[in-house]
Amino acid sequence: MSSTRLMILGLVRWMQPVHGYDVRRELLSWGADKWANVQPGSIYHALRKLTEEGLLRAVATEQVGARPARTTYEVTPVGEDEFQGLLRGFWWGLSEPLDPFSAAFGFLPALPRSEAAAALRNRANLLRASVASMRASLESDWIRKSKPVHVAWLFELWSERAEAELGWCERIADRIESGVSYLPAELENAEGWTGWNDGVPDAK
Repeated sequence: MSSTRLMILGLVRWMQPVHGYDVRRELLSWGADKWANVQPGSIYHALRKLTEEGLLRAVATEQVGARPARTTYEVTPVGEDEFQGLLRGFWWGLSEPLDPFSAAFGFLPALPRSEAAAALRNRANLLRASVASMRASLESDWIRKSKPVHVAWLFELWSERAEAELGWCERIADRIESGVSYLPAELENAEGWTGWNDGVPDAK
């Protein structure tokens, strides 16, 4: 929720006074649902919650014709303090991104060798496609003309992270296919960690 709070407070602060609809549209145009876990369905709820907490103020609510009523928001002094605290906390701290793949990789021995290697190569291909898409965006007018220059820098960061993980996936797939020992049955008499329980299958 903290990243959602930062994004919404920051955008309201930037665009105020602003309708919740415009905040939602801007967040979706940034793709924040993918990289900041800001879900579209949670934005209006977050606006209401931040208003209840006194971080935002509802300036006006208006309705045009048959359209749904739209509330205009602005940041309160308390909301400004919250924004500044969250902003600097994220800038000066280090938070590891949550990726369910890390949990799944912890159970690598539960997969057959062939499937594990194939899955890693598939992940590399997905990352390769993502890098190509980001590079195309960086070269397009969409980034150069419609977004601040620092948004392009953020795309560079995502692209380089994806390229690093892509290379890692291919290296680990190579090791698995080459027969490097990592399965419990292979490590029974080997020096080192012997903490696997007997119930783990001997994947081939």
